[in-house]
Amino acid sequence: MRRDVNGVTKSRFEMFSNSDEAVINKKLPKELLLRIFSFLDVVTLCRCAQVSRAWNVLALDGSNWQRIDLFDFQRDIEGRVVENISKRCGGFLRKLSLRGCLGVGDNALRTFAQNCRNIEVLNLNGCTKTTDATCTSLSKFCSKLRHLDLASCTSITNMSLKALSEGCPLLEQLNISWCDQVTKDGIQALVRGCGGLKALFLKGCTQLEDEALKYIGAHCPELVTLNLQTCLQITDEGLITICRGCHKLQSLCASGCSNITDAILNALGQNCPRLRILEVARCSQLTDVGFTTLARNCHELEKMDLEECVQITDSTLIQLSIHCPRLQVLSLSHCELITDDGIRHLGNGACAHDQLEVIELDNCPLITDASLEHLKSCHSLERIELYDCQQITRAGIKRLRELFPGNLPQAVPGCSPQPCCDPQTR
Repeated sequence: MRRDVNGVTKSRFEMFSNSDEAVINKKLPKELLLRIFSFLDVVTLCRCAQVSRAWNVLALDGSNWQRIDLFDFQRDIEGRVVENISKRCGGFLRKLSLRGCLGVGDNALRTFAQNCRNIEVLNLNGCTKTTDATCTSLSKFCSKLRHLDLASCTSITNMSLKALSEGCPLLEQLNISWCDQVTKDGIQALVRGCGGLKALFLKGCTQLEDEALKYIGAHCPELVTLNLQTCLQITDEGLITICRGCHKLQSLCASGCSNITDAILNALGQNCPRLRILEVARCSQLTDVGFTTLARNCHELEKMDLEECVQITDSTLIQLSIHCPRLQVLSLSHCELITDDGIRHLGNGACAHDQLEVIELDNCPLITDASLEHLKSCHSLERIELYDCQQITRAGIKRLRELFPGNLPQAVPGCSPQPCCDPQTR
């Protein structure tokens, strides 16, 4: 059957007969109706499909189903649903999210891979029935895959990474967080075939050692984002290799990697000037010396999580205030050596007036109401956390609130209420 530029067969348009008397079907060309339908979400398309035979044809046309997110229906999605969708969409489908769909397994995803060979973005986060067999199917049929999320698919092993390396050479972003069976051998296989990786999320991959990072540093020069949260075996040696091989790095999470020292901050400062996000919560060996080098060389820093970096003092805040004018989010919770003087420098720094939006000071016992006065110049401030700051008074909070009506959360001095907004997962 002949296919027009929109990918709709002539026979489908011929199904619109004179018996369909709706004015909209008479006045608007079918191509235009199809274009309108392309802007609708999944639920609305399904409703439109029930209006008439003509609309059913248009609403269920594969060209309208290029991007599908089934997260809101995760409890109802079973394998047969995914199979039916794949048959309906075929080569049109470019992006599919099955995040949290616990009923979807390897068999359905094999059918999906066979039918949707142009898929570019696939989210299987939390699809716990997924195993290496799914990655084998993706490798065999989906060579255009660019983004793949397998977070919390705990049955994934090195075999999956080897398969992806062989069949998905265009892969740019991979999330295998909490896939704790993955080892350095899997990483080695992956990066040798997917050298264009730009984002790699390895949170909770507890078997990874420095050797895995050496492979990444040697083969992934385009890497921009790397998450190594709670990869407990990582040390300076591996991360220094990353810094030297991945000069485009903009976001690094090493929270919970308690073995790292100031050597990492020095390496970042010397090799990664584009760094924008650094999360090093619970890295208790980091000191003012390392953060001084970092601040003096990485002027594009926007977000820093320094929670429980217990050795840092006001000296770090002074350097950030001088050298990091783009700083928007700063967590200093449990940094017990921070005082009002450090906050004063921050409030007078280059980032204060237009950039700083969030500052977390939970359990900073030396902070007093004076710090709140110093933050008055931070006109973009949206959130400040002060839980268990024993020297902060209700009067101090009230004065600050008067300057930022409606923007700042409830914070009661001397106690620990539930946060007013969900904290970012560390």
